[in-house]
Amino acid sequence: MNFNGPFNAEGTAETDRATEQPAHGKERRGRRGRLIVLGVAVVLAGALTAGAWTHLTQYRLSADAAEQERDFVPQVRVASVEPSSEFDVIKLPATTSAFATANIFARASGYIDKREVDIGDRVKQGQLLVEIVAPELDHQIAQAEATLSQLKWALQQAEANRELAKVTWDRDRPLVEKGWVTAQQGTIDEQTLKAQEAGVSVAQANVTAEEAQLQVLHQQKIYQRVVAPFDGVITQRNVDVGSLVQADTTSGTFMFTIMQSNVIRTQVFVPQDSAFGLEPGIDAAVHVPEIPDRTFSGTVTRIADAIQPGSRTLLTEIDIPNPDGALTPGIYCTIELHIPRKTPSFTVSADAIIFNQAGLQVAVVVNGVVHLRKVGVVRDLGRQVLVNSGVKRGDQVILNPAIDLAQGTKVRTRPAPVQTS
Repeated sequence: MNFNGPFNAEGTAETDRATEQPAHGKERRGRRGRLIVLGVAVVLAGALTAGAWTHLTQYRLSADAAEQERDFVPQVRVASVEPSSEFDVIKLPATTSAFATANIFARASGYIDKREVDIGDRVKQGQLLVEIVAPELDHQIAQAEATLSQLKWALQQAEANRELAKVTWDRDRPLVEKGWVTAQQGTIDEQTLKAQEAGVSVAQANVTAEEAQLQVLHQQKIYQRVVAPFDGVITQRNVDVGSLVQADTTSGTFMFTIMQSNVIRTQVFVPQDSAFGLEPGIDAAVHVPEIPDRTFSGTVTRIADAIQPGSRTLLTEIDIPNPDGALTPGIYCTIELHIPRKTPSFTVSADAIIFNQAGLQVAVVVNGVVHLRKVGVVRDLGRQVLVNSGVKRGDQVILNPAIDLAQGTKVRTRPAPVQTS
């Protein structure tokens, strides 16, 4: 067979083309691989660059935040410390009472003949309340007057007998001394005179006793007219016309109660922390819930001068003029006392008080720096407290201070808004 013919030539050409085509494919595949590797490298480089930039940005932000936090100066609200007023105003509950109260009892036994007053009537001093009739008392007075007259006549008789005995003794004494009359007769005359003088003394004593008894009866007669002891109002009546009353020292008939209401008296118990400035003459104001548009002025008139150990309070009496009778005894009221302060104090907002293991403190800002100071609280007024140490007038105290607020912290201040009540 001849293998050198055209067949061989074509076959060789085809073989060369077949060999050339795989070479071009490998070249293209190598180029594509390089492009892929290059792309991956570019992507990786971009990702690394982006990550590094993000990390750098975060680092810079963290550094800036740390620097800002290190240099941050917080802003706080402050309020000024003000001196308290010269007067300590306290309000205490009280009950009104009459300036004077008297229970009227019968001092004469008998029946009520006239009754001139009733409950709620206003009376004047000396005004007739009731009149008691007792006919037997009139008879006793008549009998006592007759007995007194009899005793007076007996006194005159005794005085006459004494004069007779005196004349007899004066006449017989010289005769006895000269012996013309027996000594026995002289003794009889002398003793008779002494007996008559004693009889006169007895008669005088009987007259005096009967006069005293008659005065008692006349006084009982006066007691038949019961009058008001002072200006006031009748608040209780227990008798009527025809009632039988008894004049007994232990079980006498209780007829009326009268109260003096032109001046009203109240008693209050002032706490110890305010009592040391209390004294008679201090002004007081009385407020009655049922009369909201009126204030009744009063004055402290008496104080007990002794603190009660159980309640640590001082008993105080206040007199309130009541000329128009607007106040009545027994009503509930509120007493407002204006007591001068004995020790100076300062007013601090209650929001500024710090209470921790160090005690009671306030945070005072001086030139933008916090200073913690201990204070002594003497009274809690609600929104404010009174302190007597640790602060002075004009100090700026922080309101609602943070728990971690420390000594020496730098702050910026702004005034607190004014609170309206």
